[in-house]
Amino acid sequence: MLVLSQVSKHYGDTQALAPTDLQVPAGETLVLIGPSGCGKSTLLRLIAGLIQPDSGAITLEGTALTPANILQTRQRMGYVIQEGGLFPHLTVRDNVTVMARYLRRDTGWIQSRLAELAELVRLPQALMTRYPDELSGGQRQRVSLMRALMLDPELLLLDEPLGALDPMIRYELQQELKSIFSQLGKTVVMVTHDIAEAAFFGQTLVLMRDGRIVQTGPFRELAQKPAEPFVEQFITAQREPMEQLAAVLR
Repeated sequence: MLVLSQVSKHYGDTQALAPTDLQVPAGETLVLIGPSGCGKSTLLRLIAGLIQPDSGAITLEGTALTPANILQTRQRMGYVIQEGGLFPHLTVRDNVTVMARYLRRDTGWIQSRLAELAELVRLPQALMTRYPDELSGGQRQRVSLMRALMLDPELLLLDEPLGALDPMIRYELQQELKSIFSQLGKTVVMVTHDIAEAAFFGQTLVLMRDGRIVQTGPFRELAQKPAEPFVEQFITAQREPMEQLAAVLR
C-alpha cells in the first residue's frame, strides 16, 4: 500500500500542495484529475521522489521514502511521462534496459525480460534497434511503458501518458493499458486531465483543485454526489462538448 500523510509542497510563497492524506491499496488503479496547476503532477513527482515534501511522510509497503533511500526505493517504481521521455541517442533495446544494465542484472535475464515486455505491449522485435525519432508516438509510449516495467516494480506512476497522442492511437492504447494493468495487478497512480479517461481507468478518482483534494471516490460517486459545486462544474464542463457532438450526429 502507498500512504501519504500530511504531505505538502511550496515553491516560494506559492502552495503547490496543501497538507494531503492519501492511501492507495495494493493492486488498485487510482487516477489524479483536475485542471492545470491543481497539484496533481506535483503529487505524482513527490511520490516518485523527484522532489522532496516540505512536510509529511510517504511510505510504500511500510518503507518511508527519505533522501537516504530514495534511489533504492525508486527501483520499486516505474515512471511514465507524456511523450515517453526516451533518450534520443539510445535504441529501443538500450532505452528499455538502461537501468537493468546499470544495476548489472544478468544478461540472460535482461534478454528474457525484454522479450516478455515486448510481447506484453505488442511491440515488434524488429523495432528494438530503432531510435525514438524513428518511432510513432504510440510506439514511443509502448517503449516507455516497457522501460517503466523492466525491473518489475510494485508501483507504476503515469503522468498524462496518452495526452500527446491523436484520438485513434489514444483510444487503442487506453484499451491496451487497461488490459495490461489487469494482467499485472500492480498498484497504479495515473495523472490525467480527461474525466472520461479517469473514469475508464480508475477504481478511485482523486479530483484536485488549487493544491488540495476536493473529492475522492469512484466516478459514479463524484458524478452523483459531488462534494462541492466545483466537482459538478468540472464534470459538466467535459461532458457538455460530447453531448453537443452527439446531438449533432443524431
